[in-house]
Amino acid sequence: MSEAPVAQIDFSKLKGVLFDIDGTLCNSDPLHFKAFQNILSEAGFDNGRPIDEAFFRKNISGRSNPMIAQDLFPDWTESRRVEFYEDKEARFREMAGQTHPYSTAATRLNTEMMLSALNLDTYFEHVVLGDECTRPKPFPDPYLRGLELINVEAGLALVFEDSPSGTRAAVAAGIPVIGLSTGQDPETLLEAGASIVLTDFTAVMELVHAAAQGSKL
Repeated sequence: MSEAPVAQIDFSKLKGVLFDIDGTLCNSDPLHFKAFQNILSEAGFDNGRPIDEAFFRKNISGRSNPMIAQDLFPDWTESRRVEFYEDKEARFREMAGQTHPYSTAATRLNTEMMLSALNLDTYFEHVVLGDECTRPKPFPDPYLRGLELINVEAGLALVFEDSPSGTRAAVAAGIPVIGLSTGQDPETLLEAGASIVLTDFTAVMELVHAAAQGSKL
């Protein structure tokens, strides 16, 4: 466990919890990495040399597809970039055992697929996608929209994130963050503003139980 001061997280006062999905609820980053590695090589990025995991974590993980495509291929037309990341999302779904035609709602298809696979599709009242907001992560818009939908103030909410981009978005929205080190070094998430970084949700529950016992002393 890696941590910064966690005084701002009072579990007893929480009214709402917001979860990132990719890499947080679902360990999907290995499939995203492989899909990006394959399609970027085919597209001739970096003269066709496959990207490594360090490049993926720094430049791709947790970021929106339009931002990724713009940074990696600044000379491409917008339509070519859209085709590129829709192809990548279709490959991701194929690797995960699902096939769908290309769609501008590719990220929503991915989200619905992952929640269904985890049998969590009936547990969430709302799903907010960065690509459907005016500004995606690292801007606060997705989490501000989430707060609006559940009608909870930022100080009474908590976010679970696995990426620096998502962590910055939550912090910018004024919400404390518990980072999960499923794909990033703990230090990276702490630098992005996470209050504490844990390995998984088992460690989260141990922290919650410890906090509850402490409040009874």
